[in-house]
Amino acid sequence: MSGRLRGRVVVVTGAGRGIGREYALLAAEHGASVVVNDLGASLDGATVEDSPAAHVVDEIRAAGGRAVADGNDISDWEGAKALIDRAVSEFGDLHVLINNAGIMRDRMMFNMSVEEWDAVIAVNLRGHFAPTRHAAAYWREEEKAGRGADRVVISTSSVSGLRGSIGQVNYGTAKAGIATFAQLVDRELNEKYGVRSYAIAPGARTRLTLSTPHAAKTVGLAAPEGEWDSKSPANVAPFVIWLADAACPMPSGNVFGVAGGKVELYKTWSIAEQIDGEREWTLEELDEAVRPLLDAAPSRVRSVVEAAASGPRA
Repeated sequence: MSGRLRGRVVVVTGAGRGIGREYALLAAEHGASVVVNDLGASLDGATVEDSPAAHVVDEIRAAGGRAVADGNDISDWEGAKALIDRAVSEFGDLHVLINNAGIMRDRMMFNMSVEEWDAVIAVNLRGHFAPTRHAAAYWREEEKAGRGADRVVISTSSVSGLRGSIGQVNYGTAKAGIATFAQLVDRELNEKYGVRSYAIAPGARTRLTLSTPHAAKTVGLAAPEGEWDSKSPANVAPFVIWLADAACPMPSGNVFGVAGGKVELYKTWSIAEQIDGEREWTLEELDEAVRPLLDAAPSRVRSVVEAAASGPRA
């Protein structure tokens, strides 16, 4: 390998399996010292199993790399701080934080419990905020002490958050929030403290995707032996580790979709159309003026608006 991450200290959350494991292995192959964080939780986060983080560390060390396992809960405030402190105490610094850990508790809106909502928001959203908050405080002090360096936060959104997925209102809401979170981390930390921030929406065969019937149909089957497996989680790792390189030229604050050999750059919210008036609208005036908005609206939204305008359903 190139050694392009030699001297870098990388923390990967949820790194015991799937995509997170691939991040940890590839970062170590390129010379990084890696903190492999994994609570060992079940898919819905309800139970804790024997942590797989130690197995990933064994793989890295067997290949001649440097790594330590960490079992802290990243949605817990003190646990997240202990994770960041572990990186500094073990390897002397922290350069890259890859927020990857997440859980799912899929349910249609009318069946979802408050516990299912809270658990997913806690692990996915607070589990991004808490480690990043403690890393940011450390990096700010390092910058003030004259020990500034290239620092990176890579967060994990989802197509469910960027495009929407039925039955995942809790998960999709959290993942949409993570995309905005990454952009705000950029705006708060990049210019003054040299912290680059990105979000990615990965597409691969993992425990999470295999647990949802619609996703399992598209990513569930492995390629025949000897053929390239476009759904392998290993395909997501190179772009993410490329972002982690101190020499990476990609502007901070961007959001990407990464699946197979494809990398997509997402645009932020933008105004597609507008109407404007120099007065307070009446409802009757809006009946006429709103046409440009209806024409520009996505078909699903437009059909709902037009159905409502045609009167109540029987």
